[in-house]
Amino acid sequence: MKKTVYTKAGEVGLVEVERPQIEAPDDVILRIVRSCVCGSDLWSYRNPDIEKGHQNSGHEAIGIVEEIGEGITTVKPGDFIIAPFTHGCGECDACRAGYDGTCDRHVGNNWSDGVQAEYMRFEYANWSLVKIPGQPSDYTEGMLKSLLTLADVMPTGYHAPRVADVKPGDKVVVIGDGAVGQCAVIAAKMRGASQIVLMSRHEDRQKMALESGATAVVAERGQEGIAKVREILGGGADAALECVGTEVAVDQALGVLHNGGRMGFVGVPHYNNRALGSTFAQNITVAGGAASVTTYDKQILLKAVLDGDINPGRVFTSSYKLEDIDQAYKDMDERKTIKAMIVID
Repeated sequence: MKKTVYTKAGEVGLVEVERPQIEAPDDVILRIVRSCVCGSDLWSYRNPDIEKGHQNSGHEAIGIVEEIGEGITTVKPGDFIIAPFTHGCGECDACRAGYDGTCDRHVGNNWSDGVQAEYMRFEYANWSLVKIPGQPSDYTEGMLKSLLTLADVMPTGYHAPRVADVKPGDKVVVIGDGAVGQCAVIAAKMRGASQIVLMSRHEDRQKMALESGATAVVAERGQEGIAKVREILGGGADAALECVGTEVAVDQALGVLHNGGRMGFVGVPHYNNRALGSTFAQNITVAGGAASVTTYDKQILLKAVLDGDINPGRVFTSSYKLEDIDQAYKDMDERKTIKAMIVID
């Protein structure tokens, strides 16, 4: 089968490898129908020290169950499923509290990897896989795009306002205009925010967010951006949703909040040991981490997509064949596309 690997900094390619096999009772082998490139994949893609042949970090897919381990009772061969990037057990304290993204039982081994391929072995599959009614052929390409977002970016976008406790009437600021930020706009609207300000410098992303429910856009950064947000909202925000993963983005999020505000952060951190002491005088609530993908899909998001209430698939602005995976990465890296979908025959 074909599988994506890093070949050098700024380049990925395909290699031929053996198809994965069942190794544990709760394994499932999936034939991948659609995958994609995530903004977090670009951190390794840009790494000048990346080793040739290094496992690619793609982690989002929808596909067909090909084979199941003897302990699997929830899916069967032929089922069409969402393969979340997280692998919760559904039974531990974290999962039962709705935090399956950081399952207590699968610490350090809870994320998918190597999903930009024709097949994958999905570990800890019994609870975490999410069944989609019917087969891929029953859906339009637009609907397949939205279903694919449910493997990561839409649940991640939803996680930010959930942990920030966004309530009806709240004033919300979204930091980051990529796919996760776009989905955070959708999620904030779902949770009843009265005003949603997106901080973005890119016209195409601004337009998309406004179509999804944002009420204003701020292009400025730093103190100038904070002042502009506060002017629009008539004061600080009730909640700030950090969807980037940099210290600058965290500073921006903290800066737009009024005292007693709440920050939800879902950008994978690329900073070290940022001190929380600076929030003490503001009484800021800070929460975040890996999204509860399976929980949100089963309880809220899959139905919202199937009913047509939300259209997160619009974040896929370009599609590529698996053979064109390097171009998909390049276009993401150069901001020619918001999110690149990989179509696998």
